[in-house]
Order: sequence, then C-alpha cells, then structure tokens
Amino acid sequence: MGSSGRTHLKVAVTGGAGFIGTHTVQLLLDRGDQVLVIDDLRHACGQPVPAKLLVADIASTTVRDALLDFGPDVVVHLAAQGGVSRSLRDPAADAMNNVVGTVGLLRSMVTANCHKVVFASSGGAIYGRARRLPSLETDSAQPLSPYGAAKLSGEDYLGMFQRTFGVQYTALRYGNVYGPFQDGTGEAGLVAITCDRLLRGLGPEITGDGQQSRDFVYVGDVARANVLAVDRPLQTAVNIGTGRGTSVLEIAGALSRLAGWTAPPVHVQARPGEVRSNYLNIGRACSRLGWSPVTTLETGLGETLAAFQLQRSAGRDRIGTVS
Repeated sequence: MGSSGRTHLKVAVTGGAGFIGTHTVQLLLDRGDQVLVIDDLRHACGQPVPAKLLVADIASTTVRDALLDFGPDVVVHLAAQGGVSRSLRDPAADAMNNVVGTVGLLRSMVTANCHKVVFASSGGAIYGRARRLPSLETDSAQPLSPYGAAKLSGEDYLGMFQRTFGVQYTALRYGNVYGPFQDGTGEAGLVAITCDRLLRGLGPEITGDGQQSRDFVYVGDVARANVLAVDRPLQTAVNIGTGRGTSVLEIAGALSRLAGWTAPPVHVQARPGEVRSNYLNIGRACSRLGWSPVTTLETGLGETLAAFQLQRSAGRDRIGTVS
C-alpha cells in the first residue's frame, strides 16, 4: 500500500521497450507499480528501459515461465507487428505475430493465474470505410488490412478467454498515435516521418491530395488511458482518440511552420484503397474509463518535433520504432 492509499500492482508490459510502451512503463513506475517489460526488441524505440527487461517472443515458453515467476496482477499487451502496408505484403507473418502471439500470451497468462489484460487494439484499422463518423465501438468492424483483421481477431479471443477462463480485459482502440520516440524512418507514422524529413532538409511528402483525415492522438494521452484501463477492466472495446479528424495537409503544414520550412510539400501517388476519413467517438472512454485527451494538436506536434530535434542534436539519426 502506497502513501496514496492504493495498492501497488505488478504489471507485465509486452512491447514495453517500444514507442507507446516506453511512455506507459514510465507512468506505471511513477505511480509505484512494479513492472516487468517483455520485448523481443525488434521494434524497440532506443530509449533506456527503466524496469526489469525480458528479451523474448511473447508466445514462447520463456514468457510463460517469466509470468509464473513474476506473478503479475495485470498484463498490458502492446507488442505487435505494426504497419498496415507491411501486413498487406505478408499477411501470414502479420497473423503469426499479432494473432498467434496474442493467443499464446493469453494462454500463458492463464497458466500464471493472471486474469486481467489491457489490449492495444486499433480504431484506425478496425472500422475500415466507416459509414458514419465519428466511429462508435458498436459500429460494424470491417477491416481492410490483415493488421486490422488481426486486431479484431485479438478482441474476439479476449471475449473467448473471458467466457472460458474468466480473464478480465479492456481493448483500447487507438487512433493514429504520435509523439516522442516514434520511428521517423519507417513507412507508417505521418508525424514522425514528417519530423524526420524536415530535420533532414526535405519537405513533407503527401500521398494523393492530402485531404485524407485521421484521428491523431498524443502518446502521453494514450499511455494515460492504458494506465486507467489497468485499474478498470471494462470487458469491452474503448475508442482512444480525440473525436475529430485532421487532414494530412494540416499536419504537414503545422509541422512545416514549427520547423520554419516554407517550400511546398512533395505530392506522391495515392495509395490504392486508402480510407478517406477516420476518426473516433470517445464518449465511452469519457464515461466508463474516465479518460479524455488533454494534449492539443499544436502542443503535441511541438513536443514531438522538439524531441526529434533533441535526438538529432545528440547525434542520433533515429528516434526509435513503433511497437
């Protein structure tokens, strides 16, 4: 029992060395929880891991044994192979990582007598071409990518493990998460990629006309939602976003102004089948999780660009990779 009156928890965080994981682990440690990070480091963000680290695949017997030894009260499952484009190129590998890996982890949790999990799902990939906006959790899920299908499958397995083994869960459907420590050199993560290009003296790169809109939510707000869900299993999916769409052109323009870049962006061919607009209704997060975003887009973009500038001035070319 801490000075705040709450009992400190043992929390295992898969993907805890990655982008969202790094922020989440720090919040858990700040409130006095004991944390075990489980990560194979393929998508590590390059920041020091301030907790005990197990380098392993989430579906391995090594993880099962570690959970038995650690005895977590809850698992925050963030580990995944990210990227819609990557999943389209190799759907089988995506399923192995994001479906089989999740099922293996859930089975290991039950073996270790841990019956509470927070699952990182995707509001950006599950709803597909939404018939109405903002998307509600009760709307039909029609993913257009293997990544989205894998996240939806993960939610289905959560329901099965709840019914069969009594596992309590919350599936958080994130919008487009951005912020410090995200990878700026990959193929996903508009804000990070644009920051990286601007600091290398290149203009923003826009696919198509740039009017596509997404729900950009700051990583610090997402980490706070993760921690709230640790304490409040809701047995359902919960959207985590801002409730509004922001266009690609707006993001590129805001970052260009912050960086002092005056040349126009570079336009490249649009991606076939790309969803035109996606943003999330966050009423359930507000009413049942007690969460709402507090970081404005202007503040979040400024902090992200500043973090990239700091890393670059320190002689590092990368911020990290998404987990």
